[in-house]
Amino acid sequence: MTTRWRSAATAAAAVGLVVAPLGGGTAHAWSAAAPVAAVAATDPASDAFPQLTPAVAARLDEAVRGVMDEAKVPGVMVSLSAPGKGEYVRAFGVADKATGQPMTPGLFMRMGSETKTFTVTALLQLVDEGRAGLDDPIGKYVSGVPNGDRITLRELAGMRSGLFNYSEDEGFFKALTSDPRGNFTPRELLAFSFSHPVQFEPGARFQYCNTNLILLGLVVEKVTGTPLAEYINKEVVAPAGLKHTLFPLGAEFPSPHAHGYTNQTASGKTEDATDWNPSWGWAAGAMISDLADLKVWAKSVATGQLLTPATQAQRLKTSPAGNLPDTGYGLGIFNAEGWIGHNGSLPGYQSLTVYLPEAQATMVVLLNTDIADEGSEPSSLFGQAITEVVTPDHVFELPGQPAAGKQ
Repeated sequence: MTTRWRSAATAAAAVGLVVAPLGGGTAHAWSAAAPVAAVAATDPASDAFPQLTPAVAARLDEAVRGVMDEAKVPGVMVSLSAPGKGEYVRAFGVADKATGQPMTPGLFMRMGSETKTFTVTALLQLVDEGRAGLDDPIGKYVSGVPNGDRITLRELAGMRSGLFNYSEDEGFFKALTSDPRGNFTPRELLAFSFSHPVQFEPGARFQYCNTNLILLGLVVEKVTGTPLAEYINKEVVAPAGLKHTLFPLGAEFPSPHAHGYTNQTASGKTEDATDWNPSWGWAAGAMISDLADLKVWAKSVATGQLLTPATQAQRLKTSPAGNLPDTGYGLGIFNAEGWIGHNGSLPGYQSLTVYLPEAQATMVVLLNTDIADEGSEPSSLFGQAITEVVTPDHVFELPGQPAAGKQ
């Protein structure tokens, strides 16, 4: 199976789920973009990022609409900006296929695997405080983990543990799709993983695995004595200045929000997954946010605003994670052709939040489907199309695009 950086149940490939196209309107476009005056040549973004003029915005509109048409995406919102270059904020298509409600930039969305950046930030804060060590074995905090005396927290955060990904377990997929509004506990999720043998020796290679983040969430709880959702909301979300970001306790979804559409269902038919309970993603993929907050988070997480410089440097030290020479994975974060951040996917939703240090540029893409286009993630297709316009020297790509499987 080709490696995919996703948060979702995404056990689809493990059980041979057929990917089918999804229809959706794309006629409506909401926009808010006002180019600003050109900045001096000394600005670091001056040569690395274009002025977001109406002409550039028109090219971006065309690129985004092209991906929507190709991938049959119902609705998408995009935020793109760099200092002194203006801001491109657009929403296209519909937030609700049943009513035709247009997609708008202020809607809440599920973020999927971008949750990993919050969980690992919480862990790294504890490292900075001397309450946990990246080279501690997971067995120090959580009992019953295969190879728990040898797998380190660093290897979990860097996706090099060798543990089986619970979201690829056939029993998990059946449990989720038979009762998508049901609740999973972290230990139940680990049980799906631990019923399989380890895949390789700790540290031997990269393999994206949601099990790793469930374990790191339990570490945060063990060290702090606080439920993970409460700790992240208080110690990560609030200090970052995020006003519309939360770690839900169950299926709650603040209004207004977009409806999400998936074919990761028992029948393989497309369904509305808006009210599915994301508890199965927990520390790996349960969180909710909006476009404006994720723009703030893109810079915060990429520049280490909540961490010491030394710890952030460890976070950003990447190792090869696929078949692209300029792409690697660090500690709960990737660097893809210079863009630092994470993507996310779970039934009904996908996201991409990244930061380009060279230009101090942020890019956020949120959409209301996770249905692949011939094996490619729509969020990655949007990222590629947008960066082909604005940063041709840093075109966003992820390993395995296109790919046949889901993870």
